Amino acid sequence: MSEEQIRIAKDLLAEGVGLIAAAGYINNEGGQAIADAASELMDQGCRTLVIDLDGTRIINSIGVSILLEILEKLMDEKGRLAFCNLTPTIAKTCEIMGLVQYAAVYPDRLAARAALEGHASV
Repeated sequence: MSEEQIRIAKDLLAEGVGLIAAAGYINNEGGQAIADAASELMDQGCRTLVIDLDGTRIINSIGVSILLEILEKLMDEKGRLAFCNLTPTIAKTCEIMGLVQYAAVYPDRLAARAALEGHASV
């Protein structure tokens, strides 16, 4: 079985709000690519991050642990993490692993943006 290579795009949505769009398999490599993008956005002043997983169908335990590390970094900075476009399987994985206790989940990017813009921790 061929595992899909991760593709990452990042953008600033608003003052203090960054977006990471990830498509592909979130394993150690994919998770690290997301973590690198998160660090770059945090270095640019983003304290609220949205991770859009629209193109992601699978995440392994290492990928989840890296997402937890991103969440911890943001919480240390009094920031926030949100996810959008989760498949039912990934949503259930995030729920089981406790990510959704500390991170918001939105159905799509538009809903996440509407909820988070103007509410960024600076």
